[in-house]
Amino acid sequence: MSAAGRGLFVVFEGGDGSGKSTQTALLCDWLAATGRSYLKTFEPGDSTAGQLIRRIVLDPSTGELAAKAEALLYAADKAHHLDAVVRPALARGEVVVCDRYVDSMLAYQGGGRDLDPGELETLARWATDDLRPDLTVLLDGDPAELVAAMVKKDRIEAAGVDFHRAARARFLALAASDPDHYLVLPAREDRESIAAAVRDRVAALLQ
Repeated sequence: MSAAGRGLFVVFEGGDGSGKSTQTALLCDWLAATGRSYLKTFEPGDSTAGQLIRRIVLDPSTGELAAKAEALLYAADKAHHLDAVVRPALARGEVVVCDRYVDSMLAYQGGGRDLDPGELETLARWATDDLRPDLTVLLDGDPAELVAAMVKKDRIEAAGVDFHRAARARFLALAASDPDHYLVLPAREDRESIAAAVRDRVAALLQ
């Protein structure tokens, strides 16, 4: 189920260190400059309950988590975030710009943790009422370069290059399965070039 008909739902996805937060901010700056009403948000953690979940799944002190337990925590964050943050903004007709959404769960827990893809997708779609972005911007890059360049790593970032390569493959497979709703860009490109490509695609959707 698309967000179309209300606001516009734009999601940035990609591996750790790919520049999602930077591009999220740049898109929101452009929306503000053009007078569009928008909401900038992120997963996991952009709600009171979500902050607690984020600490569990990302804090290195948590240590090992059963893969299914980790997936269920991410699903819980998404279900609450959708209800408390995303849906109300879309109902107001706003452009919702989100740093990570369902694809991250399908990539990291489905690819990285090697959970059953079908079962995981059923869980993720159920948690989010199958609400899908109007556009997903995938910033793609080699994890050996992106993650390795990070000095301080959280629990997921420190999972190892094989984990991140498996997640990358899943991100790309998701994009390839629905090219009309994805914009895949190289994460290592100049950030202004990336921002311009995103703006062009979003502007077309807003028309």
